[in-house]
Amino acid sequence: MRKIIVLCLTVLIVLVGCGKEEEEQLPKMLHVELEITPELAKVNETVSFQAKVTYGDEIVTDADEVSFEIWREDEEESETIPVKYSQDGVYKLEKTFKEEGTYYIYAHVTARNLHTMPKREFVIGAKN
Repeated sequence: MRKIIVLCLTVLIVLVGCGKEEEEQLPKMLHVELEITPELAKVNETVSFQAKVTYGDEIVTDADEVSFEIWREDEEESETIPVKYSQDGVYKLEKTFKEEGTYYIYAHVTARNLHTMPKREFVIGAKN
C-alpha cells in the first residue's frame, strides 16, 4: 500500500511539473490610432491628420509605408498622399480643403510585414 501511495505522489509531482509550461505569447498586432484635429473644420482651415503606429507595445518609427487616402462623400476619386514620420511613433499630415462636405480617410500603414487601414470620417463646413 505504501508503495502505491509513493508511486501516485511521484506521478502527481511529475504531472504538475510538466503542466507548468510557459504561457503562449499572443502574436503582436499592428495598431494605428488615427486622430483628426479638428473633426469639424472650416473651409481653408488647416486639418491635422496623425497616425500613431504601434506593434504590440513597441512604437513604430520605421514603417515600410504610410499614406493617407482621402475622398469626399459620394465621389469615386480619392487622393493618396505619402506621409513621413514625425516623432514618437506619429506620422503626420496637414492639409486644407476648399469644399464643404463629409470626407473620409484611410490610413494605409505597412510595417513588420503587416498592413492595416483604419478609416475615419470628418467634416469640412456644415455637416449635411
